[in-house]
Amino acid sequence: MSKRPLRILVIKLGAFGDFFLAQTAFAAIRRHHAGDRLTLLTLPSLAPLARMSGLFDEVLEDPRDRSLSAYLAIRRTLRAHRFDRVYDLQAQTRTDLYHRLLFPGPWPEWSGTARGASHPDRYEGRRKVPVRDRYIRQLAPFGIVPDETPDLSWLDADIAKFGLPERFALLVPGSSPGRPDKRWPARRYAEVAAALADRGIVPAVIGTGIERDLARVIAETCPQAVDLTDRTSVPELGGLARRAWGAVGNDTGPTHLIAAVGCPTVVVFSDASNPIHSTGPRVLIHHRPDFNDIDSAGVVEALDRARTLGGS
Repeated sequence: MSKRPLRILVIKLGAFGDFFLAQTAFAAIRRHHAGDRLTLLTLPSLAPLARMSGLFDEVLEDPRDRSLSAYLAIRRTLRAHRFDRVYDLQAQTRTDLYHRLLFPGPWPEWSGTARGASHPDRYEGRRKVPVRDRYIRQLAPFGIVPDETPDLSWLDADIAKFGLPERFALLVPGSSPGRPDKRWPARRYAEVAAALADRGIVPAVIGTGIERDLARVIAETCPQAVDLTDRTSVPELGGLARRAWGAVGNDTGPTHLIAAVGCPTVVVFSDASNPIHSTGPRVLIHHRPDFNDIDSAGVVEALDRARTLGGS
């Protein structure tokens, strides 16, 4: 009698950038469970991307509502699917609770930080470990080894409508609305844009509608800059990253996507965020404790070095 496929759940509720930082773990789990049914529990905003990736047989949506009814709905979902194993890659208080919601059992094998997990991944300083190293440690007991860099070959789109020249670079001067402290000053991005334009490289500013003011600041110093804020879908951002000469951005989701695709990327960090989380074959983290200590010349030089990584 043939063995039935296992029912496997991966939990990842993190923000946009976290989704791309988890790609190597997703792919490694998929390989390990090639013959099993693999389900992802993620945010509604990330579910379309997860389906596009082709890595999962099913994608469930969790809006992270804090109401009792929402928690009971999650409990019903987990129990109805009767998962054999759960990889909790979110591993935070909320998803620890999901393990407890299965009371009185039975419980699946559970990898994560929940107390009572069959494969606990609790240790001091866990949140300060680089994200890929954290996943390597968590998945090692199962013989699962994430790749060094992600494969985002599924994320692409035609970018002809933007009318960009062959040599263009992406600038990501924004951040999530609640974290303006993660933004290197727009005037510094303007200086980078001007330096790139002097080389014949057209700067293209990426962001949402709320970052149009940053694009205007950059254009005042560098009229050659192209404003693409609020004009790109996620697949189009992947297409731009795949073809760009290089990119400079803050610690924010679009920057991590661009780096993960393989674009030569410099991620600018201050102590406002932890400078350990970025992934890609040609990414450099440019960190100083204070943004005031980061000049544009140093960032441009770092971008030149990023272009030498993994070939040019």
